[in-house]
Parts: sequence; structure tokens; C-alpha cells
Amino acid sequence: MRASPNTPNSMRAAVWHGRHDIRVESVALPGDPPPGWVQIRVHWCGICGSDLHEYVAGPVFIPVEAPHPLTGIKGQCILGHEFCGEIVKLGDGVSGFSAGEVVAADACQHCGTCHYCRHGLYNLCENLAFTGLMNNGAFAEWVNVPANLLYKLPADFPAEAGALIEPLAVGMHAVKKAGSLLGRSVVVVGAGTIGLCTIMCAKAAGAAQVIALEMSSARKAKAREVGASHVLDPNECDVLAEIRALTDGLGAEISFECIGNKHTAKLAIDAIRKAGTCVLVGIFEEPSAFNFFELVATEKHVLGALAYNGEFADVIAFIADGRLDITPLVTGRIGLEQIVERGFEELVNNKEHNVKIIVSPSAA
Repeated sequence: MRASPNTPNSMRAAVWHGRHDIRVESVALPGDPPPGWVQIRVHWCGICGSDLHEYVAGPVFIPVEAPHPLTGIKGQCILGHEFCGEIVKLGDGVSGFSAGEVVAADACQHCGTCHYCRHGLYNLCENLAFTGLMNNGAFAEWVNVPANLLYKLPADFPAEAGALIEPLAVGMHAVKKAGSLLGRSVVVVGAGTIGLCTIMCAKAAGAAQVIALEMSSARKAKAREVGASHVLDPNECDVLAEIRALTDGLGAEISFECIGNKHTAKLAIDAIRKAGTCVLVGIFEEPSAFNFFELVATEKHVLGALAYNGEFADVIAFIADGRLDITPLVTGRIGLEQIVERGFEELVNNKEHNVKIIVSPSAA
């Protein structure tokens, strides 16, 4: 295994210890990848909204009461799952990949044997373990991941774009769940990272108009930059009235809730017409009260969209051919040692001006 000349037996990593307690510290290098796994030297890894949830309100996904059934992880965990890098070592039985290839990795580690895995719904695995949340992740120089989660990147693929494939795949999965968007009217609630990715994927899927709902001035500008047809601020107008005005008085055909808030979830449902479809994408930290007769009376469809199920391939192809441009999404580039102050704290304190901060474990 290749190791840093200054740390032959250890590496630096961002380790979650608890709420508001992420420490960049020396940890043991990952061992040889087990059968069916590979070892990757990380090039770039993005700070995700789920990472931020763990920092601000965790534990959310990180297991603390008992070891995770698939990985054995409990408590302390190296964060990071939006990453790309170079294969440095193959575990036994791995075929189709070679050392030196640049890859991105789907984060849905799954058992392969439960009902959902056997029916092609691995993102709903009974023992699902997200890399960087239920198993050690990529805010480190090296990481081991299952080979069945890997996607090769084209030779001329933009280096930083590899860290944006994962959030774009979330948007792409949500768009696919909604059915055909060709020529249809769409509302996206929230223009954070996932909201912007969903806007981009909706446009790429042929939506006739994409109406973004956002209050931050910087994120409103970003929504326009990535292709929103209209950007409405709930503090400045009656957004439901405006949406109806833009959709022949009916409401949008499809909406995506990309915040994870009990109030914006209802807003996303209210924004669609009768028999329309609302896809819930955000991570919700608390329950909400909702009168389900509103769905009965209108025959609206409400769906959940968790992570992705094979959409990495679509996103890689769309970035490669120019249908998706990641340039507007990257608002910060930092080294691993800066991840708390210039990464997590920056996103908490200046979230209106940031979309995606990406981290290079090898940068100073």
C-alpha cells in the first residue's frame, strides 16, 4: 500500500466524535481492502448536507447505540462520501478495475441479500450503510470501499467534478422518480446544493419551466445561474399565487422539496395542481402535522426519494457531454486541516453564500 512519506503508519482524517465535535486527527491507515473491495487515494471530497446535519444536530445517521449490522461501526466515524480518487489497491476477486484508474464511488454500501437488494432497490437495503456515516469515509487520504459501487471516470473528466457526482445523482434520482419532465412545469423548493442539483437535472430532463423558491439572495442568483426559469422569494411575494399565475392558474405539475422542513414540505405539496406529483428529497429532522385529506381530495401524489439507484452513470455521462456544468456549484476549495473552520463552520455561519465546499486531503 502506498503511504505518505511523513506518516508511514497513519493518515490525517476528519473524525466525527459528537455534535459540534469533528476532529482532524491522525488515525491508522486503512488495511488492505477485503475481498470485493478496493482502496482509493482520495482526490476531492465534498461536504454534504448530511455531514452538516451530523455536525449541527447529530447523531442523525451515525450509529451510537449499537454497532451497525453491516459495518460494525459505532460512534466515531471518518466522515465524507462525495468523492473521487485513484485506485491504489484491489482486494481479492475484484475484476474490471485496475490500479491507477480514477473513479467515483456510490455511497450506498448494501448487503446484496435482503429483499430490497434482490429486487434492485439497493438504496433501500435493510442494512444500508452510507460511506462516511455508517462506515469510514473519504475525509482522509485513503478509503476502502466496495468495488460494486465504483464508476470509472473518462480520461478528460474535470477533476473537481468527481466530487459533485454524488449530490447530482441525488437530484437525478428524484427527477427519475417523478416520471417524464419533458415539457412540464416544475417547482423546486430550496436552492441549496441538492435544490440546485435538482434544478439542473430537471432542466437536463426537458422541463419546460423550473420555478425555484428561495429566500437567500446569493442562492437565488445561483438558481438563475443553473437554469431556473423563475425564482420566487416567499418573503417578497405570495409564491403560490405566483406559481398559479405561471401555470395557467393550475399549479405546477411536479414539485421537489429539497430542504427537509415541515413547513416547506406542505408548501411543496400546495404548489402542485390536482393529480400532480410532489417528490420529497430533503432530510427531515423533526415530524410534522399534515391533514392527509388534502391528498385524498386532490389525488396528489407524494413520493420519497432516497439517495440514488444507479444514477451515477447518468450524471457522469451528462457532465462529460456538457448537459450538466458543475462550475457554479463549487464555492470553496480547502485542505483537510481547514475542514472545521473553513468548511463546517463556514457552511453554518455563511450558508447563504456557499453551495459546495470541496476538500483535498492532500492539500496543505
